[in-house]
Amino acid sequence: MSTLIQSYEQQYSVLTADITAKIGRLKSASDDDRDHLSREIQSNFEEANDLLEQLELEYRGAGSGSRVGAYRAELQRVREEYRSVASNSAAYNIDQEEYDDWSMVNDQRRKLLDNTERLERSGKNLTEGYKVLLETEQIGAAVLQDLNAQRETIQRSRGRLRETDAQLNRSSRLMNLIYLVLNRDERMCLRWLFSI
Repeated sequence: MSTLIQSYEQQYSVLTADITAKIGRLKSASDDDRDHLSREIQSNFEEANDLLEQLELEYRGAGSGSRVGAYRAELQRVREEYRSVASNSAAYNIDQEEYDDWSMVNDQRRKLLDNTERLERSGKNLTEGYKVLLETEQIGAAVLQDLNAQRETIQRSRGRLRETDAQLNRSSRLMNLIYLVLNRDERMCLRWLFSI
């Protein structure tokens, strides 16, 4: 486990202990102190939530198991305790809409982190797919070059075969001429001479 993760966990523990202590003081505080303590507690909740987000990112980066779920459950329990103490106080009423808005923002942050993780995975998949595409393109280009070279070789061979065939035809005519000369067939010799 990295020292940064340990540091975040330690900060979170200190912060939740501080929130719990302030909730305890809120029960017997005067009106002015309640307002001040309530603002501090709200600020501490936001700071704790930010710490949990950082901690979750560090756990993901390290690729290790995360305790963030347990920490979030603990923070929710402390939040409920705060809400109970604040709403049970006759002199202090917590604004339900503000509390619900804060919970909604917390849920939205969690969803945003999940979506960010999905995007990172999709980005990695796209990068890997692009690498495969480039490798396939390089292989295809090499195959096309080989096929082009083979086509040129075949065309040269075909040209040589035509030349060889033409030379064989000439050789055959000459052989026939020699045969006719040896057999003294003059008329046929003249015909063969003009055809060559």
